[in-house]
Amino acid sequence: MPVPPELTALLHRHVAEFGTAPDGRLFAGQRAEELPKITYLRAWQAARLLAFTPEVAATPLAATPYALRHACVSTWLNGGVPAPQVAEWAGHSVEVLLKVYAKCLDGQDALARRRVEQALGHSARPSP
Repeated sequence: MPVPPELTALLHRHVAEFGTAPDGRLFAGQRAEELPKITYLRAWQAARLLAFTPEVAATPLAATPYALRHACVSTWLNGGVPAPQVAEWAGHSVEVLLKVYAKCLDGQDALARRRVEQALGHSARPSP
């Protein structure tokens, strides 16, 4: 799965400063046990309050950490990454990927038509 260089650098700094759990996990609870879900969710909610305006924080936007996964997969698809590649990175079948994420493919019609025209050797028309 591709990871932006900024995030890679941040993760390397975190590991250099805090290390990992004995089993290699990035975050561990007390006594190196698995981090309780409620602890993670509390940290997430606190971060949302710091990152968002009160109006945005009151919405369901990024309500759970899982929302990051959905945003990532949606970004890949809208960025033009082929569905089989996105499915592989996300750990889905293409069928499941398209069933779950088809609704995020908004505004792709004009781009798809231009790509077909280019593939057929037609000169690209200006965007509307």
